[in-house]
Amino acid sequence: MINSIKFLLVFVCTITLSMVHAQMPGGAGRGQMGGQNMNLGHLYGKVLESVSGKPLEAASVLLIQNKFDSVTKKRKEVVVGGMLTDKKGEFSLENLNIMAQYKLKITAIGFKTYEAKAGFELNMAGARNGDMSSMLSAVDKDLGNITLSPDAQQLENVTVSANKALLEMKIDRKVFNVEKNLTSVGGTAVDVMKNVPSLNVDIDGNVSLRNAAPQIFVDGRPTTLTLDQIPADEIASVEIITNPSAKFDASGGGAGILNIVMKKNKKAGYNGNINASIDSRLRPAVGGDINVKQNKINFFARGRLNYRKSISTNVSDRTNFLNNDTTSLFIQNNKPISKGYFAFLRGGFDYFIDNRNTITVGGMFVNGQFNNTDYINIERDTLYKNNLLLSDLGVRDTRTSFQFRNVGASLSYKHNFTKPNKEWTVDANYNSSKNDNSGDYRTQYFYTNNSPKTAAIFERTGGGGTSKFFTAQTDFVNPISENIKMEMGVRAAVRNYESNSANYVQDGTGKFVLVPGFSNDYKFTDQVYAAYMTFSQKIKNFTYQLGLRAESSSYTGTLISTGKKFKNDYPFSLFPSVFLTYKLNDKSDIQLNYSRKINRPNFFQLIPNYDISDPLNLSIGNPNLVPEFTNLAEISYQNQLTKKTSFLATAYLKNTNDLITNYQYRDKNPDPNAKPDTVLITTYTNATPVIM
Repeated sequence: MINSIKFLLVFVCTITLSMVHAQMPGGAGRGQMGGQNMNLGHLYGKVLESVSGKPLEAASVLLIQNKFDSVTKKRKEVVVGGMLTDKKGEFSLENLNIMAQYKLKITAIGFKTYEAKAGFELNMAGARNGDMSSMLSAVDKDLGNITLSPDAQQLENVTVSANKALLEMKIDRKVFNVEKNLTSVGGTAVDVMKNVPSLNVDIDGNVSLRNAAPQIFVDGRPTTLTLDQIPADEIASVEIITNPSAKFDASGGGAGILNIVMKKNKKAGYNGNINASIDSRLRPAVGGDINVKQNKINFFARGRLNYRKSISTNVSDRTNFLNNDTTSLFIQNNKPISKGYFAFLRGGFDYFIDNRNTITVGGMFVNGQFNNTDYINIERDTLYKNNLLLSDLGVRDTRTSFQFRNVGASLSYKHNFTKPNKEWTVDANYNSSKNDNSGDYRTQYFYTNNSPKTAAIFERTGGGGTSKFFTAQTDFVNPISENIKMEMGVRAAVRNYESNSANYVQDGTGKFVLVPGFSNDYKFTDQVYAAYMTFSQKIKNFTYQLGLRAESSSYTGTLISTGKKFKNDYPFSLFPSVFLTYKLNDKSDIQLNYSRKINRPNFFQLIPNYDISDPLNLSIGNPNLVPEFTNLAEISYQNQLTKKTSFLATAYLKNTNDLITNYQYRDKNPDPNAKPDTVLITTYTNATPVIM
């Protein structure tokens, strides 16, 4: 109906012009009459570099019309419309007179000026015969790809340089640009995180954000990679999303998201490089990249091989009050050594179907192996009420090996509408990972004179796991106006995981015998389905974003050895989010935000089987756990003091219901092959509501 009205309006305006044109005195030209009814035209297109084919941002696009000046009584050129191209090189000029003739002029620093005639070719004959389709297409005109050629003379005289700020504060995240950070060259993502404010990295390389483990994303998508499998040299920036908006998964319990943005080769033509490095701990690395960008194809590939070695020292003290008359003191120290390598390769290509549609195919491959040795010394003193003191020593010699492989593939389609920044994307991602591990353990206790107190116990572990993770999502971004934007999308995620682990003990004949109660073969399937919508608006120095996410999920786990199953269907839940930002001046702003999150228990927290990797500290899951829900609010203040110095202060409040936490208790050692004694056992439970 709307199109029909538009057809009719164009037709009526055109016929009216034809009827009265001959009556105009003074020979008035086309385009000088008709009023607002004539302003139906729309010209749009895309500006590209002629050599590389890359979009040209911030190019000046002017629409010029030759008009009669009633003062000078002469004709002159007048600018009737103009804009700068966006980051995709696109421009869109609306409300143009459909009967006028224009000159299109495009300029950019370092490029030759482009000039060409532009206008609307109306098919009057078709309109009289009732064919309005050609009339509509003429009014809404795509100028296609317009290429600008480099101007060598301009390039000799103009130098443009800019450095990214170390910290960028956006409405829903903080961006730390680490691309030029030399302190982590040759290392892994763990080394990068050590230099990112608000993140804590422990001695084992575990990263925490606000005392919790954040979700790890790569280029805005969840990943099965661990931080020590990502080379530091491949990272461009780290985005810390402490309070994710409705666009992201509600899971995580408020721990936040750590999004790692990988480097991308932005050079045109054929180019590549090979590099090598060695860090202060003499750990070498070698890598390289290649990029080919010609016409409609952009091919890219990056690879890196890292050698790793780490040595750490751990000491722990523990006092056990067994009953009213017995106290036991444990001192445990060890010095684990880890050696290994990992190879990282990723690549893909972009296919530009036209200036509105792009298909991207990507892939990733990671392979590595680590060998670990550890020697644990245990000192134990037991004091009885009658002042009898019994002491003994223990040693545990450990040698383990861990191999891993990760393969990922992604496919995405992006459509850019004629309206700037309006886009629709469809993404599908698949990740498959496999790991194998094995270990040999020797445990023995001695008297204080070093004579054997117990015979040596030899244990062996083996196993592995496979994980397959698939996600599919579609997102639609619609900038309603220059300061108003709406986003919406749907997402489905399915994760299948299977693991097998076996524990063996050496019998009197030297043969390793399976310990059934301490061997686990299990698998689980986790499914999450979601839809979201966000609405944002900028009003002078104030910006706000409102969001709502709906999620439904199910979880099914099976103990393969026993056939026992665990199934949890988590009901449909709503997760609102609110983000407020006020810009105080050019260098400082303040933010306030709120969101609701969920943290679902994982399989290791649910499985009711013992983990005996540490003979003095066992752990077991609790199948009765329920999800925890968190309300998270925070306020932040940021001030860019100088080009190299910024100040950031954040305060937050978390309110959690059914908090999943661990607690410890003492019980008899369930391991039939261990020394008969009580041990410390860790398990999980839902706590009462707390404020952190």
